[in-house]
Amino acid sequence: MTIQEAIKARHSVRAYKDLALKEDVAKALEHEIEVLNHEGKLHIQLIQHEPKAFQGTLAKYGKFRNVQSYFVMAGKKANDLDERIGYYGERLVLFAQTLGLNTCWVGLSYTKVPGTYVLNEDETIQAYIALGYGETQGISHKIKAIGQVSNVSDNTPSWFRKGVEAALLAPTAVNQQKFSFEYLGMEDGKHKVLAKRTFSLVGYTHLDLGIAKYHFEIGAGKDNFEWA
Repeated sequence: MTIQEAIKARHSVRAYKDLALKEDVAKALEHEIEVLNHEGKLHIQLIQHEPKAFQGTLAKYGKFRNVQSYFVMAGKKANDLDERIGYYGERLVLFAQTLGLNTCWVGLSYTKVPGTYVLNEDETIQAYIALGYGETQGISHKIKAIGQVSNVSDNTPSWFRKGVEAALLAPTAVNQQKFSFEYLGMEDGKHKVLAKRTFSLVGYTHLDLGIAKYHFEIGAGKDNFEWA
């Protein structure tokens, strides 16, 4: 499965088969985490054989079942931490999908279990990502129209539309899709695109924007433009 195929196939999954990660799959994930932590200046950690984080009241309310593997999404406190968590976390989510795994971003419905993760000085956890072999592949949800989240028109490049279409398939908190993409035209020989978050009472818009921006890059082709 390619990353483009993973974007279309991946849906949030909360119920998993009672299976541990295959050894080769876990090793591939650990290698990818090492790469992403270096690029994103993060401290993402893979936790295995640990069911307690998703057995609390909030997890039951969120209908999680049989979660025994997950990613701890952590990094040093910074103004752009949430966006980086979203961007590099979604890279990890889609990579996991190509390995035959299912995932679910989790903002609140988990319990931090002491001794299962490590935080260095001035680091914080911003989210967990449930991980495993899903009982199902999940279901798609209603998405906004392209015109609601962008200035796509007959005058914008075809790759811009493809980027927005990919961004609309990105997971967001309660499926809020509080982001927008604006094609700004050419500047210094490069197409420029502005990505923005919009107001939400739910929150998580910085994280959601990071996720959506990665989807946009995959759909549009990262070499076709620069972020404004």
